[in-house]
Amino acid sequence: MTRAIISFDTELSAGLYQRGADARANFESSILGRCRDGDYGIHFQMDMLERHGLTGVYFVDPMPALVYGPEIIDRIVQPIVARGHEVQLHIHTEWLEFARFNPIGRLTGRNIGDFPLGAQKKLIGLARDILVGAGAPKPTAFRAGNFGANDDTLRALASLGFRFDSSFNGAYRDHGCAISLDPGNLAVRAHEGICEVPVSGLMDRVGRFRPAQLCAMSEEEMRDALGHSAASGAIQFSAFSHSFELLSRDRAVPNGLAIARMEALCRAVAEDPRVTSGGFATLPAPPSRPARIGIAAPKPLRTLRRIIEQGVGHVVHEVRYVRDLIAVTVNSSRWGKVLGGVFLAVA
Repeated sequence: MTRAIISFDTELSAGLYQRGADARANFESSILGRCRDGDYGIHFQMDMLERHGLTGVYFVDPMPALVYGPEIIDRIVQPIVARGHEVQLHIHTEWLEFARFNPIGRLTGRNIGDFPLGAQKKLIGLARDILVGAGAPKPTAFRAGNFGANDDTLRALASLGFRFDSSFNGAYRDHGCAISLDPGNLAVRAHEGICEVPVSGLMDRVGRFRPAQLCAMSEEEMRDALGHSAASGAIQFSAFSHSFELLSRDRAVPNGLAIARMEALCRAVAEDPRVTSGGFATLPAPPSRPARIGIAAPKPLRTLRRIIEQGVGHVVHEVRYVRDLIAVTVNSSRWGKVLGGVFLAVA
């Protein structure tokens, strides 16, 4: 059977920290998904998964402990473990810029792949220790923040005893992701001493990969990508989201479109007899010569339906975000003031 790995990059926001958010405000917004209508973060996600009998994977970023202290990571990890979902390791190295103590001296960078091999090993080892100290089992899988890993990242993971990496996302190839694999093959395969579990997806047009992410794919596209993986005999179907992704982009209200998409994904996994739910802890290693798993071909009408759905969703759920963009435009040019006034009146 194909294992559906529904994962969530679970992270505090370096951007909110830069804008002056304290630990509590950042935790409530980024982890609890708190807005005026309630909480739509990790607890809401786990509730939905459990209603469908599914297990989620939470890739938790411990790097904010270098800024806020380790207790905040405890508050993230312990409820996930207590409810029987899986905790794995995630890293956003942007936090080094603000850290009280930088374990690799003066080196900073946006992505883990920006660092030399020795520094990567030190950062991953430290992050793993913080995660375990917060109450997580020793992680067996890793995902780089921004999917910004390279082959040295995989070598570092292998040397530290990790079994799996899930940093390969075809949409980020040449945009931070520098793992030297064929983006046209979605099979789990060994690379640099570790099993690479790529993010699943489909082609939404010729030459353009669409990843299996809640904010990126329609319900129809997600079902088609899941069905393609199962029909192809893939070991896994890997979909991902974020701890805060069920909120509007300004995090002021819930995003009904994203919530509906997650509900539909859970239902599709639960109802497909070819698919089971789980994480990395018991994921089998690929055979020595794994079969190639190609990417589902584009369907122009399906892509058009998603573009329309996405556009309507932005209008419904992102009005404040659009108005912020208009405000920037208004303040940047004379023509912007004219056009901005028209659009603001309409909005």
